[in-house]
Amino acid sequence: MIITAPLVIMMCIVFVLIFLFVKTIDRRKWLTFLVSLAITPFAYFYAVYPMVNIFSNYHHQKYFSSELWIEKPALRYELSDDMITSEILIGQPKSDIESLLGTYEWLSWDEAQKDHDSNRWNYSLGIEPGAFNTEKECVEIVFEHDKVSAISTYKEEIKFDAKD
Repeated sequence: MIITAPLVIMMCIVFVLIFLFVKTIDRRKWLTFLVSLAITPFAYFYAVYPMVNIFSNYHHQKYFSSELWIEKPALRYELSDDMITSEILIGQPKSDIESLLGTYEWLSWDEAQKDHDSNRWNYSLGIEPGAFNTEKECVEIVFEHDKVSAISTYKEEIKFDAKD
């Protein structure tokens, strides 16, 4: 774990709260300080830190890698931010995109043509990390003249199919 300012601030808050609690049990300052110092890391890493991870939607960022995208679809969520912000795919032809990302998972629906649009490829990124997420994130790659012109993300409601 990397020591950051929020980590230090949260550890200090946990220490103060534990110190105040232990102070109500025992009045000896040196013992209160030692007990608080010993308990703080456990209270933080086994209570506070898991709760922050459950209720926040933070996810690790990874640099885009074609191998990871294809071999480990569960990591796509982490790879997508770098892929979009770096604009690495903009201007690439369809054949290069297919070799980098694999065959599209589905095509967008074009209401005007009442058919799938072969110039709008979609890939699933998975469910955003967090406790109460009910939507999956997807990425849409738009082609103009067989080259990538835009990449955007959107959210889609998770649907469960009932099996008979």
